[in-house]
Amino acid sequence: MSAVRMDGKALAEKLRAVVAEDVRAFGGPVCLATILVGDDPASHVYVGKKHEASHEAGIESRDHRFPSDTPETDILDLIAELNADESVDGILVQLPLPEHMNEPSVTRAVDPDKDVDGFHPINAGRLFLGEPLLVPATPLGVMAMLAEYGIEPKGAEAVVIGRSEIVGKPMSMLLLAEHATVTICHSRTADLGAHARRADILVAAVGRPGLVTPDMVKPGATVIDVGVNRTDKGLVGDVDPAVFEVAGHMTPVPGGVGPMTIAMLLRNTLTAAQHRSELRGTGVAAPGR
Repeated sequence: MSAVRMDGKALAEKLRAVVAEDVRAFGGPVCLATILVGDDPASHVYVGKKHEASHEAGIESRDHRFPSDTPETDILDLIAELNADESVDGILVQLPLPEHMNEPSVTRAVDPDKDVDGFHPINAGRLFLGEPLLVPATPLGVMAMLAEYGIEPKGAEAVVIGRSEIVGKPMSMLLLAEHATVTICHSRTADLGAHARRADILVAAVGRPGLVTPDMVKPGATVIDVGVNRTDKGLVGDVDPAVFEVAGHMTPVPGGVGPMTIAMLLRNTLTAAQHRSELRGTGVAAPGR
């Protein structure tokens, strides 16, 4: 029997509609500013989709684009301006940046209360301490998918393949917060298959096409494929599609986790606006606070 296909596109549309309702209920403007440096075609597409989704949700968006040879100091100056601008609630720096820029220096220049990507060390620390505010959108989207399909992390064996700051590490923290027993695997893990086969929930996020094969998956497991790899055959994930014949639930690529990332980015932008409103003493609380 084939696995249940976890439809991230349909869920993302539903969540974006909820965000739009919550933006209207917020009763004030919500604004997302994006910064894009360089000519990477995929980045331009991603940023365009983020602005389109923002407008649909009633979130104002400001688009800042620069050529690839822009000095890093110019970007840091812009971030300082956006940090100080009370009308801006969220700031997103599209990655990757050109090679002459230091990505950590740039992303950490963003005010942590406006860091809708959740990359700032303060937001990482909040997540680590079990007090999350702004969490990276992709793992947040994975958790929303698990909830939508009734996949209970509590007591489950969860294996995360990948240890990036963007997906792997925050994914592990979110699963741990929901009482899963979490194993993090990576490029130096010995006998990856042995670890993967223990998983009730298996998350692959390494950027290697077809890394996870059917023999690495426990029958009936939930398999979340975060990988997006461009190949001659189009977009493929980190999980061999043949795993659909072994897993109980599985996300497709495309149409799985990808659409959820933008939906959760919109949620983060509203959360940032609510949190900042709360800090100003207007009495509007952020979700879950």
